Amino acid sequence: MADSGSRPDRLWTPDRRQFLRAVGVAGMGAAIAACSSEPGGGGPGGGQEAAGQAPSVSFTEPRTKLSGDLKILLWSHFVPSHDQWFRPFAQDWGKKVGVNVTVDHIDNAQIPTRIAAEIQAGQGHDVIQYIAPLSQFEPSTLDLKDITDEATKRWGQQLELSKQSSFNPATGRYYAYSPGWVPDPGDYRVSLWQGVGLPNGPSTWDELLQGGTEIKKSKGTQLGIGMSQEIDSNMAGRALMWSYGASVQDENEQVVINSEETVAAVEFMTKLFKQAMTDEVFSWNAASNNQGLVAGKLSYILNSISAWRTAQGANPDVANDVGFVPALRGPADARAAQHVLYNWIIPKHAANPDAAKEFLLYYTENFASATWHSKLYDFPAWAERVPQLDGWLAKDPYGANPADKLAFLKDATSWSTNIGYPGPSNTAIGEVFGTFVIPNMFASAARGEASPKEAVARAEAQIKPIFEKWRKRGLVGGT
Repeated sequence: MADSGSRPDRLWTPDRRQFLRAVGVAGMGAAIAACSSEPGGGGPGGGQEAAGQAPSVSFTEPRTKLSGDLKILLWSHFVPSHDQWFRPFAQDWGKKVGVNVTVDHIDNAQIPTRIAAEIQAGQGHDVIQYIAPLSQFEPSTLDLKDITDEATKRWGQQLELSKQSSFNPATGRYYAYSPGWVPDPGDYRVSLWQGVGLPNGPSTWDELLQGGTEIKKSKGTQLGIGMSQEIDSNMAGRALMWSYGASVQDENEQVVINSEETVAAVEFMTKLFKQAMTDEVFSWNAASNNQGLVAGKLSYILNSISAWRTAQGANPDVANDVGFVPALRGPADARAAQHVLYNWIIPKHAANPDAAKEFLLYYTENFASATWHSKLYDFPAWAERVPQLDGWLAKDPYGANPADKLAFLKDATSWSTNIGYPGPSNTAIGEVFGTFVIPNMFASAARGEASPKEAVARAEAQIKPIFEKWRKRGLVGGT
């Protein structure tokens, strides 16, 4: 998931401090594993300048008079050029409206911990951005229905994927504001897959197994599907489950993981591991698959475009040999989780919530700039805000070879869905995600520590109490 920078030599060396920190936070039910780029790493595009011109910044007067300080906390973006743009963008807005804006960037793995600490202290930042649903913090956040409604009034319908990842139907509250997201396609090495008769890459999970097995036997190059306590493994496991017609919960927020479909998905992952992968996938952090692709060590990963952007600068030959495929089809479906889902929360302790809300509307108004400066990584939840997107995808302004390499992402919403599908990203789903129940389930079977049926039953035994706890508090629907 992370931008791996220009250090492919660290492919098989997870950052243990990040990993242990994430595991510790996961025990609190609030963390998601580390997946940010390494400090000082080369950004996607390798410093290349884009052809064309950055979108102009527009400004709408706030709905109310603002003053005071606004403290913003957000993750260190996988595409460094985004952060170079964001700070002056936010501070320029502050000067226009009479607000002193400060911006703090930290490794995304630290953000859930920081949120918990600030909530405990009752003070801290006014508005915080994260890359996955923060539903587990709903009791401590402001309801952001007002600005979500205002954005919809101004710019049309919000993407359903983003709504499902920020709105809790059980309480009727928007625990977060979600103005953008990132697709999660498959990234594959064209030359390797040509050698097994699939020059356009795998289109099904069965083709991934067959082609991946043959590539590993003939070339010694493995697949990069993780089963560790990090965010990409969380996404991959859910995509495979959905493709088999399985899920953690149903549309009524009832736990349904213990099913024949889930067992079949776990059986498949076990076979995929034994035939096409090695033990490294059990200890990966979220940068490992990126680094492996850039270094030419992996035939396929499930990821965003950031690894390829990095390769454009760090290893152009590999970048030109990377292709993309949408969600792989299984027996029942072809569906992938979003790669990144932006959740902005305003804690109840925020000292300047009015300024925080007005800034979020300004940020959304200028989401085309966020898309541009993230090198087409960030996609809008209000499509009207980035009318240029299809054109940029059709002819990449940052030097894709061929220029239309990203054109397939024009319909990414048709094969992407929210964490918690077919239900919402409720508080229980947030905790299940943050405690890595799903990748642990797959790993225990793949390692031979449990049969697929046993692994699924153990996962159910962990998940049901989580749902019961949050349902008793009125934060999960159903009975």
